[in-house]
Formats: sequence, C-alpha cells, structure tokens
Amino acid sequence: MELSVTELSKRLPDALDAAKSGEDVVITEGGIAVARLSGVGSADLLTRLHSEGLISPPAESRAVPRLPQAEAAKDALSSLLGRLRR
Repeated sequence: MELSVTELSKRLPDALDAAKSGEDVVITEGGIAVARLSGVGSADLLTRLHSEGLISPPAESRAVPRLPQAEAAKDALSSLLGRLRR
C-alpha cells in the first residue's frame, strides 16, 4: 500500500490494519517515498505464545522491589558526585 502524507492522516486506521496484517505501507511526500510503516512481529509472537499457553500475563501489576545494595550504590554515587562538584 502506498499513501501520501495527506492520505495517511485521513486513512490511518486502514494503514494500521494493513501493517498489522503484514503489508508494508509506504508513505510518500510529493510523490517520493519518505517512510515505511510495517507491523511489529514481537506483538504477534506474544499473542501466539499466550494463546498456546506458553506464557501468561501477570496476575496483578506490581512494583519492582528495591534492593538494599542498589540503594547503597545510589547513595554512594550521589555522595561522590557531590564531592566532585565542590
């Protein structure tokens, strides 16, 4: 599929559907190709792995725990930068 920038703004949902289905969408400006819109393969891979039961989404959103070593390293780095700035 080939669309001008003006057409792309009017037909963006169509262009996205084409890219999702594997078609490359070439975007032109003044008749010259300037960009290409294509689907992201990893999104399909994750969907396929989920449908095959190989992966599952997290049960709930959770924060990553902070490790004491990381906090100590951050404090040491802040202290070092403070001394260097003096």
